Amino acid sequence: MEFSNPYNPDDRDRDPFAEGLDDDPFADGPDGDPFEEEPTVVSDPDPEPDLGGEVPPPPPSRRRSGGSGGGSRRGGRSRSGAGGSGGDRQQLMVRRAIALGAGLLILILLVFGAKGCLDARKNRSLEDYANSVTQIVNETNALGKSFFGRLSDPGQLSVTEFTSEIQSDRSAMDGFLSRVEKLDTPGDMSSAQDSLTLVYELRASAMDEIADRMSTALGDEGADRARRQIAGQMEVLSAADVLYNRVTRHQIDNTIASNGASAPAMPVSTFMPDPAQWISVDSINSALDGVSGTTSDTPDDGLTHGTGIDPASSVTIGGTALSPDTTTTIAAGTDPTVDVTVQNQGTATESDVTVSVTVDGGNALEESIPEIAAGSTGTASIPLTPAPTGEVTLEVKVDAVPGESITTNNEASYTVDFG
Repeated sequence: MEFSNPYNPDDRDRDPFAEGLDDDPFADGPDGDPFEEEPTVVSDPDPEPDLGGEVPPPPPSRRRSGGSGGGSRRGGRSRSGAGGSGGDRQQLMVRRAIALGAGLLILILLVFGAKGCLDARKNRSLEDYANSVTQIVNETNALGKSFFGRLSDPGQLSVTEFTSEIQSDRSAMDGFLSRVEKLDTPGDMSSAQDSLTLVYELRASAMDEIADRMSTALGDEGADRARRQIAGQMEVLSAADVLYNRVTRHQIDNTIASNGASAPAMPVSTFMPDPAQWISVDSINSALDGVSGTTSDTPDDGLTHGTGIDPASSVTIGGTALSPDTTTTIAAGTDPTVDVTVQNQGTATESDVTVSVTVDGGNALEESIPEIAAGSTGTASIPLTPAPTGEVTLEVKVDAVPGESITTNNEASYTVDFG
């Protein structure tokens, strides 16, 4: 038996171990490098049949279907989906922008509308304030004309009558101060209101001092000193005029203008017509000398003359007694009438006793009692027209009768709320 030589490299036909081996196991290439990583082989789930060692190319239809065709369809769907999603997002953003713009526009309109309403309300309050001040100033000017007209020419007034008129003027000025303090003052007018209040505090204080010293100034004892004090208070009245005309009215006018409100220019306030005259003691002496003594209408009958009212019970409205110490409430919607009961406190019958009522220092409403017997009472009924509203100050006064020397009980003041 013959054996082939296993070490003979030329004997491949006989060497069963030489089949399929390369000559150089370390030759370059994927099949010859023992250290090269073998490619991963993925088995085809549907293997092609063996056609004798040759693998035909895949059919064209299968290549198109499995390769670029399928990829195109998937890619087409992806691009179409991305385009549609982007368009929807863009439309959503546009809608949001439109809604935001519309909301912002509405907000701006609401802000400007609210501001316009607030500005209009503010301007109305400024105009109402200016109109109220104008009314008070005009009435003050009228009072000053009456007061200094009486000083210049007392006519036939007796000492008692003259002092009674001065007391009435003082009450009127107190009423003006009360009205000023009760003004509904807008915030922008606070400085002007402070100035206006000071003006009327000066005027009311001066008129109080003048009225308190008038009886002494018209008498004998202490007359010179009282007249000098009256002249000094005239300087206070003059200073109040200057303060109003130089400061207060311009503050009001400037505030009206700066806010765009519409109101007439504030009037000049001239309570004292001729300061150079009335601050002089000589002028005061000349004026008061005209009312010194008594006049011919003073009765010379040896009787006592005088009237008075009881502040706690003499004045009623609709049966409700007014109190000088507390606020009395009267129902609104009625036609209020003030009933004033006057007592004859002398020993002589008095005729034509005049009773007057003022509301917040306004024009006096008067009524006369034809006759009151000695020791008796009489009542004057005075309708308040127009009917007041809200809280007001009522000043009730009984004019002095001829021969009456004490008038301190002839006046009373009440706070009434017509609510």
